[in-house]
Amino acid sequence: MALLEAQNIGQTYDGKAVLQDISLSIGSGEVFALIGPTGAGKTTLLRLLDFLETPSTGAILFDGTDITRSNKLRLGARRRMSFVQQKPVSFSMNVFDNVACGLRWRRQKSSAVRSKVETALELVGMADYRNRDARTLSGGETQRVAIARALVTQPEVLFLDEPTANLDPVSAGKVEETLAHVIQEHRTTVVMATHDMTQGQWLAGRIGVLIGGALQQTGSPTEIFCAPQSKEVAEFVGVENILSGIIAAKDDTLATVEVNGRAIQAISDFATGDTVYVLIRPEDIIFTMTKDSSSARNVFEGEIIRMNTVGPLVRIEVDCGFPLLGVVTRQAAEEMGFVFGKKIFASFKATALHTIRRWT
Repeated sequence: MALLEAQNIGQTYDGKAVLQDISLSIGSGEVFALIGPTGAGKTTLLRLLDFLETPSTGAILFDGTDITRSNKLRLGARRRMSFVQQKPVSFSMNVFDNVACGLRWRRQKSSAVRSKVETALELVGMADYRNRDARTLSGGETQRVAIARALVTQPEVLFLDEPTANLDPVSAGKVEETLAHVIQEHRTTVVMATHDMTQGQWLAGRIGVLIGGALQQTGSPTEIFCAPQSKEVAEFVGVENILSGIIAAKDDTLATVEVNGRAIQAISDFATGDTVYVLIRPEDIIFTMTKDSSSARNVFEGEIIRMNTVGPLVRIEVDCGFPLLGVVTRQAAEEMGFVFGKKIFASFKATALHTIRRWT
């Protein structure tokens, strides 16, 4: 049985639908990440699941009980949950007292408070800061204190709203390490909203993609990033090569897909004659100067039609009878003399391709 379940919930503000028909089940001990563009409704969905708001439609069950509109049951459920905001608030007191607030509000004994706070601070690597004024901490330190404050009450569900959104890369890395440690040590159910797709893949066992207020797809990181079920999801997770084709032949699971009159080899469960999309991530394409430089099953000669330098990488688009976008390091591009109009070879393995039914 799911610990937390949303059944066809929707939320409307001033007549505008922010969330539409969301159904979702989260199991005990699961780490579930919500990803999606800014404004997709991720924070609103977290607030509904944490019972900070009541949905306009649908129901939310906690531990098998529908408590959507019972204030008494909602309060009882919320005492078993914690929420870390994107911009956590630090109270005007030292770090220890900031973390202890929830326990003192629950009137726990001083000895229990001290023991639990010390344990929480150790868990997030902030024990040496216990006497520091919380308002003097850096953004990353403040976030780790907020996580300790959320964990000290030993919640069954921990909600995280963009936990590293406002942090520099070093601070974000420390917070992510803290969360990974917490997840491993406590087996707490975690529901997090993040714009950082790498973070979602690393920390979560399952991911939901929220776009335009609708839950477009849920699944494992591999399913989400390698086999998206809609064009919107594919584009959001960075599958930039989306080729329309038809299964021309099959040999067990090895399929020949005809794309613009060219044959691409892919692993596929679709049958001969099925119309499909072939998805290829840019990082799975290898560019070489000669055809025999790659052992990949798919090798196509093409002409460079676009190049764009982004930091240490160069994005290269090649016309092979169909467009292919790949990435190489700037150093590699310079060493191989890649320039606009140059003839090169693009290769990719059959196992790197994913076929899905063509969207209507």
